[in-house]
Amino acid sequence: MMTIRRLFRMMSSSTKPGWCSKLPRPQYSLLEPVSIPSQTWFEVYRLRPNVFAIYEPYHWEEVISYLVIGSEHSLLIDTGMGIGNIQQVINSLVPSSTSLKVINTHTHHDHIGDNWRFPGSLLGVHSEFAKHNAKGSFEEAQNELKPGMIWEKYLPKDFNPKTYRIHSFQIDHYVQEGDRITLGHNHELEVISTPGHAPDSISLLDEKQRLLFVGDTFYQGPILLYRPETNLQDYLISLEKLAKLILKFDLILPGHNIPNVQPELLEKAAIEMRNIMQGKSKSTKTDDGNYDEYSCEEFSFVIDPSFLST
Repeated sequence: MMTIRRLFRMMSSSTKPGWCSKLPRPQYSLLEPVSIPSQTWFEVYRLRPNVFAIYEPYHWEEVISYLVIGSEHSLLIDTGMGIGNIQQVINSLVPSSTSLKVINTHTHHDHIGDNWRFPGSLLGVHSEFAKHNAKGSFEEAQNELKPGMIWEKYLPKDFNPKTYRIHSFQIDHYVQEGDRITLGHNHELEVISTPGHAPDSISLLDEKQRLLFVGDTFYQGPILLYRPETNLQDYLISLEKLAKLILKFDLILPGHNIPNVQPELLEKAAIEMRNIMQGKSKSTKTDDGNYDEYSCEEFSFVIDPSFLST
């Protein structure tokens, strides 16, 4: 598995980062692309007649936000990096007859970049972590613009890297475990508390459409579990919690890389994480030896080893 730092160093040309060689990911060929005029940063794909993946393929994190359109309300799940204007995409997709709600699967900077564009519409978790992140950040945003992290060819024309920041925002309504976000006509999404990757992480179960939105709790790729706020015990509990719901959904919709992931991988992830916690799995060093990576074919866990020694 390629290390994170080496990923950025590899350049196939002066303008195209080496990690772009894996694009387009083959899973996207199974989805219907949706054209959004006058923007180059996002790619939009239809997953269901009323469900869209809003993908940012030209940054190494490959963030994915989602839009679910209901008969009375529409729900935007995460707002991306704030490099492109996701509000313009939403305005092209949401019917004028529905009002918009916005929620974050967690408040890491790469999922809240355009929160500030939706005042009065934000749902969120009541936590000190979310409260702190709602203040915004200049440093975290600037760290995403280091050499090799972005394919500059596709940057919006009005994007200014010198002023790029995560703007402050305000959560207007709080949600918690078991709450249901109603979109109309017996269509609702259930809030499931899934901390671990971040203290305020949630997943959203759309049982009517058999979809599970998981944010960064799971995705295909290196799952990063080394930030100070990571709690591996909570993370394991969250994986096992979601794995028990596997008969209620046909598709996992993660926050990175691929928007159409098979449910069975959640069970595999839960088993592997328990093995890691019990010292039964082997790892290799990554990121210049700073972290341990546990590879599982379709995904891997990148962990700060100090989290396993306490």
